[in-house]
Amino acid sequence: MKDINSWLDEYGVSHKNPINKAIHWICVPIIYFSVIGLLAEIPVPSYFASESIYCNFATLGLVISAIYYFMLSKRLSIGMIAFLCIIGCVLFYMLERGMPVWEISLFIFVVAWIAQFVGHNIEGKKPSFFKDLQFLMIGPIWLMSFIYKKLGINY
Repeated sequence: MKDINSWLDEYGVSHKNPINKAIHWICVPIIYFSVIGLLAEIPVPSYFASESIYCNFATLGLVISAIYYFMLSKRLSIGMIAFLCIIGCVLFYMLERGMPVWEISLFIFVVAWIAQFVGHNIEGKKPSFFKDLQFLMIGPIWLMSFIYKKLGINY
């Protein structure tokens, strides 16, 4: 497995244009939210569903993501886990209120990906995930690394 700096440096190569970066600051977090929202709507066996609203594929996705980020960088994973908790809280609030999570998530997913491709067109470079699908998970931690740098936190 590559180290976190290698991943971040390689991801950053196709994310230098200020407009593309701005689009990523908006779209990467909401795409992440939309994917977790779509996972939440996948039916689970009735045994799990009857136990708790939290027994679903969204929770599994959040846990797997936290483990992945922890393996990449223990320090950055703290910020990422906080981010994942916020996503989880908003999502489960929506589910408890009976909001149309899959419709909202699908709309966000489509619109945000269109914006991402517009940003990469402006950048003049293909999205990193065309090279390696793991870059889909690197985008959020790449943004978190900027927050850490701004706060003077080493990772």
